[in-house]
Amino acid sequence: MSDELNQQLLLELRRLTVAVERLAGPAPAENDWSAADCFVWAPLRSHLQPIQRPNRVALSLIRGVDHVRDILHENTLRFAEGYPANNVLLWGARGMGKSSLVKAVHADIRAQTGVSLKLVEVHREDIASLPELMDLLKETPHRIILFCDDLSFDHDDTAYKSLKAALDGGIEGRPDNVLFYATSNRRHLLPRNMMENEQSTAINPSEAVEEKVSLSDRFGLWLGFHKCSQDDYLAMVDGYAAHFSLPLERDELHHEALTWATTRGGRSGRVAWQYIQDLAGRLRITMDRP
Repeated sequence: MSDELNQQLLLELRRLTVAVERLAGPAPAENDWSAADCFVWAPLRSHLQPIQRPNRVALSLIRGVDHVRDILHENTLRFAEGYPANNVLLWGARGMGKSSLVKAVHADIRAQTGVSLKLVEVHREDIASLPELMDLLKETPHRIILFCDDLSFDHDDTAYKSLKAALDGGIEGRPDNVLFYATSNRRHLLPRNMMENEQSTAINPSEAVEEKVSLSDRFGLWLGFHKCSQDDYLAMVDGYAAHFSLPLERDELHHEALTWATTRGGRSGRVAWQYIQDLAGRLRITMDRP
């Protein structure tokens, strides 16, 4: 066999190898739990991507939600210490600190107990991969909070069935070292018109609605977040301003903050934070994250 023919065969073999590797998809990644305290789940490679600097604020800066803060903190503390705890659904008004509270409580519990408590974020579009993730997590010695931000389901979306099975269902059930926290603007995670459509088209309307509402029932704790009062809003602004040492007189600070809220169409923790960012930028003051 000539050298030229050998070279052609080797070239074709390499092409076939590359094509097979593409069909097989990327190889599973090596997951290193010691790399960080927070991770993002990437199901394509079964990879837990470490996040070195999570986007979060200190627990002391979250104002106006004291009651739900204390409940979430206690539930997380029990879980970190190895005692029974509930999955949690944080639902309600936009911008009131639902996701910020989850991340802040996680950091505070780690600092308070020294327990190896990990936070793993699962994107909404990756919910269907939860069974695979659960298999991976149950083998670890760490306590893990799975976190999904802005969770909701639309018409013809069947991913909620994977979530139901991961939370409580299935013959194996949820691993003892895993807890699930989710935030949503919807109490039942499903839009009202979706449940009404099910009710109008199903043979047994009540059963159709019950089947979908049962998803939120998998969460043992429902923590409601409501629109804040003017006093709560200004307390948030005062807390941020003091924490970042912003040199503005209190009356001027409040006047600016209320004007900012008016232009934004409402008051919330997010609006307070956006005003503080604007103020710090105008004053040329840096804002280091904790």
